[in-house]
Amino acid sequence: MGDAEDRLREALPRLNRLGYVVRFAVGGAGVWIVDGRSATAEMVADDDRDTACTIKISQDNLIKLLDGRLDPMVGYSLGKIKVQGSKGVALKIVSTLS
Repeated sequence: MGDAEDRLREALPRLNRLGYVVRFAVGGAGVWIVDGRSATAEMVADDDRDTACTIKISQDNLIKLLDGRLDPMVGYSLGKIKVQGSKGVALKIVSTLS
């Protein structure tokens, strides 16, 4: 289990009841599904469930985002955060995490 995965797991309570399922593809660390549809968000290994979007980000940039050192809008506009699917959902998720 890498640092990026641990940090994302620690941030899960921020995603409780957000109403979305999102795939995180974290370069070099893995791909995880975060399900924030219930009172307690959960993170599982990548599977074939439908997601609102996929957020692609490097381990370093994910940690910066979680620490509040990477603004989501700046990260997206500079290509540090890439999105496939709903950009609105992705920006809501990453803004909640930052």
